[in-house]
Amino acid sequence: MNFLGFALRNNLFVAPMAGVTDRPFRQLCKRLGAGMAVSEMVTSNSLLYGSAKTRRRADHEGETAPVSVQIAGADPGMMAEAARYNVDNGAQIIDINMGCPAKKVCNVMAGSALMKNESLVARILAAVVAAAPQTPVTLKFRTGWDQQHKNAPRIAHIAEDSGVRAIAIHGRTRADQYRGDAEYETIALVKSMVGIPVIANGDIDSPQKAEQVLRQTGADGLMIGRAAQGRPWLFGEIEHYLATGALLPPPSAAEIHAILKGHLADLYAFYGEDTGAKVARKHISWYTKGIPGAARFRHAMNQLTTVAGQIEATDEFFDGRASNETLCYEEAA
Repeated sequence: MNFLGFALRNNLFVAPMAGVTDRPFRQLCKRLGAGMAVSEMVTSNSLLYGSAKTRRRADHEGETAPVSVQIAGADPGMMAEAARYNVDNGAQIIDINMGCPAKKVCNVMAGSALMKNESLVARILAAVVAAAPQTPVTLKFRTGWDQQHKNAPRIAHIAEDSGVRAIAIHGRTRADQYRGDAEYETIALVKSMVGIPVIANGDIDSPQKAEQVLRQTGADGLMIGRAAQGRPWLFGEIEHYLATGALLPPPSAAEIHAILKGHLADLYAFYGEDTGAKVARKHISWYTKGIPGAARFRHAMNQLTTVAGQIEATDEFFDGRASNETLCYEEAA
């Protein structure tokens, strides 16, 4: 797929997720089948550029191109400055966050709260596009503020008129948060109204669902977030299904163990052992969710504070299963 001048292996995108889509996770998803990954959002507040968290979020060393960095904020000037800063530090695509429904983001009128103020949206988009004239700018947003105010078509037109090169739409309103089922009618409507690429996002958790959403929306690509937590191989499964119509066999216990161990090693190297061990807990929980006996394992894992302890416990959990075993998942894990 050619996307904004970059040759991608496919039209599958890793959604930006705060605290999740760090460089190790982005790289892993790309290796396992994603065409592109967007970074977790970076604040537009220049006072925070020197923080350790922001430096890590802006760390793209060795990352497979294209490097897409998401910025968040509500002030056009600060957003323009954030765009320039990130381009100077390796960003090849600037993505603007107007989709995050978190209260701490919306309370400062950033994220999806911006959809309430279309004139401010226009000023922000124009400022960011002007600040990075040689760098493609993309936008992620929702279908609207609430069920009575679905203004995604107007936001999409503003984006296209402002010079935004592609948009991703989550099939829920800000008020919906992540509740209920994603609706794709608005995404299909937007796709029929604009000439720039449209990426569909929301509830894409299987190869069959991916095919359904592409058919229903007519979207140019798919963006996958929460479903890939603990299942980064989902991108490869979808890629194979869309190309062949056949489902890949699920990964064996040994394959999941190997992927998890590699992911943990990258996390420890990226964050350092202390922070890395803390970050690793949620990933270990996601990888093992639904596997019989995982609830006890996760409870014990949360008490461990060292890298060596985490690795030993993880090895013991998976070594108790046959290497070629296809894991059967259960609801009450």
